[in-house]
Amino acid sequence: MPKLKAPTIASAIDSYLENIQLARSENTAHTYRYAIECFKQSLTHHNLPINSTSVIDLPEESIGWLATDLKQKSPATEMLYLTAISGFFEFLVAERLAEINLPRIRMLIHQRGRRAGQRLPQFPRDNIVEILKYAINLALQTTASNDEHLRNMRDRAFLITLADTGLRVHEACGLRRGDIDWNEARAIIVGKGNRQAVVRFSQRTLKALKEYLFTRASMDGASGRPLASLPLFARHDKGAGKKIKTITTTTGRNIVNQRVAEALGRDAVGSVTPHSFRHYFVTTVLQSSGNLKLAQELARHRNITVTQRYAHLSDDELDQGYWEIFEDK
Repeated sequence: MPKLKAPTIASAIDSYLENIQLARSENTAHTYRYAIECFKQSLTHHNLPINSTSVIDLPEESIGWLATDLKQKSPATEMLYLTAISGFFEFLVAERLAEINLPRIRMLIHQRGRRAGQRLPQFPRDNIVEILKYAINLALQTTASNDEHLRNMRDRAFLITLADTGLRVHEACGLRRGDIDWNEARAIIVGKGNRQAVVRFSQRTLKALKEYLFTRASMDGASGRPLASLPLFARHDKGAGKKIKTITTTTGRNIVNQRVAEALGRDAVGSVTPHSFRHYFVTTVLQSSGNLKLAQELARHRNITVTQRYAHLSDDELDQGYWEIFEDK
């Protein structure tokens, strides 16, 4: 085995974050950076200077220090951050930067870390129904400019796509025109964890997408690029000009916030997020089919216990079922 290198803890952390930036999503990279900052503070609190201490001298017990220092945060955040730092120790072993007893790391996390309680997914289903009704009518609105009309058509298609496919916001934003098989009504995507998956499209989704793409046909044709390579959802603002530029996840969230404000009022902004539409999708499949395995496969959940969190009835449904049983006696 080659002799171990001996960078400082700080430089090893920088290398780890660079690796995360390349291999994981933007949101995951942000979360890991927050976790690393907490870890740095914990090491400083225990008088371990990261800029001068060799990574070989990083004690395994330090992950226990972090678990103690994270008690002021929620159990879910604590476990997320501990997972990120556990990944740092695994990185050190994989890169042969330090000899770490990984089973002991896992044992320390198990002993010191709290377990997050399982929560049922909560989202305002009725509000999403109202937003979708509003979105469908965007195509009929009178607009002051062509760009505004394009945005209306795009946002209508985007919201319906989120609701009827269960796509995550970054997956929807990353779609290209050529990803969709219009005859088979599906697309092959690279989803969470870089896993390839098939996503199906409803007829109303395909109709909204086709109407949006028809509206921007002249722009796509003038782009000089193969149509299949163009983004499915494009920017329509002054910054984009006449170029076909893909929307970012930030734009995707802004689309939801803007249309929530218009459909439900400013006070409702934040109560519905892009992920709320994924919740809507999973519960719609469950309520319509009663098939948990079907919902798992369509939602692309690796673990069926994740899907089971959605298999609950609303209070109204429980009330109705109760009165139907006991008041008819």
